[in-house]
Amino acid sequence: MVSGKILSYRVLLRREPEGGYTVTVPSLPGCITFGADIPEAIEMAREAIDLYLESLIAHGEPIPSEEETLEYTVTIPTNA
Repeated sequence: MVSGKILSYRVLLRREPEGGYTVTVPSLPGCITFGADIPEAIEMAREAIDLYLESLIAHGEPIPSEEETLEYTVTIPTNA
């Protein structure tokens, strides 16, 4: 487990047609996991983030943060 200051990361959950949720962490490229339901998906996200950060530390790479990240939702009308 990564120790030190507390970091927060935004996670996105996408419901899958076959069931369950795929979780992505936008600030950590390639950090993707899956859970059968929302609580499990969140727990799996915590584990995936922790392992991702441990790998960055082991390789001497910087730890990304979302401190300067702004988030917007853009709505686009379609004819679909």
